[in-house]
Amino acid sequence: GVHHLDGDGIARVAADIRALTARPFALNLWLPFEDSEAVAADTTRHAAYAAALAPYFAELGLALPPAPERYAPAFDEQVAAVLQARPAVLSFVFGVPSPDLLAHCRALGIVTIGAATTVAEAQALDAAGIDMIVATCCEAGGHRVSFLAPAEQVLTGTLALVPQVVDAVRVPVIAAGGIADGRGVAAAMMLGAAGAQLGTAFLACEESAADGLHRQALFSPAAADTALTRTFSGRLARGMRNRLLREGTTLTPAPYPAQNWLMGELKRAAFAAGRSDLGSLWCGQAAPLLRHRHAANLFADLVAQSEACLAA
Repeated sequence: GVHHLDGDGIARVAADIRALTARPFALNLWLPFEDSEAVAADTTRHAAYAAALAPYFAELGLALPPAPERYAPAFDEQVAAVLQARPAVLSFVFGVPSPDLLAHCRALGIVTIGAATTVAEAQALDAAGIDMIVATCCEAGGHRVSFLAPAEQVLTGTLALVPQVVDAVRVPVIAAGGIADGRGVAAAMMLGAAGAQLGTAFLACEESAADGLHRQALFSPAAADTALTRTFSGRLARGMRNRLLREGTTLTPAPYPAQNWLMGELKRAAFAAGRSDLGSLWCGQAAPLLRHRHAANLFADLVAQSEACLAA
């Protein structure tokens, strides 16, 4: 995931990965959506956005952060860096990439993947010439990446969505949402998916970039209680129902990416203080199934268990 990085940051990530392996890898970008590129870090607006979070910053002994130069990197800069890095795969969320961008990817031999939360979204991606489609379902942790309808109205589960998308498009479909072990992978295959994508299970591993407090929470009873909220980023996402998620129901979040930037500042300070109650704890509904804390062990178990299920 490189949507939070500028061009130099993306170049560094690609170089770091290539220093570790010669194997193919994927990068992921968020497409501009709901005028996100137009949300400028205006001082007056920023002060109003930040005011709603003042009690939480004060609780941590911090002043409100001043407006940054930008709330998020420019998408065109990110695209240029990704194309220069030339990963084997480039995936997108929150929409359909432009024909020009897809043409550039094809010319460079970059496989493209789009994410859909409905059959209509999957068909739009298919018609545009995307190489593969992730059918991402409501059980998934993190952001709901709907783009043709409000995310709150698009909450179809894996069992219903995956076979419908498989039947509606020509390209391979990857199932995502509520999959945390080999049984889930096998079930996705039986539904017609060509593959399965896991988020929370790998997030819980020591090798992920998640904070240690977040990984610890994923193995706690709290991980069984998740909810959808716009509090943490301005966009709908599923996370553990901690204090800030509960109290966020009384807040009116700023638009993305302003809310995302502000909450990122709060989260870094809170986690540094050992406080997981004041930051996002992304988590899917299958978290109670988590067993592994290392990615290699998780992957080996996924392969063995899914193969055993499919053989049976």
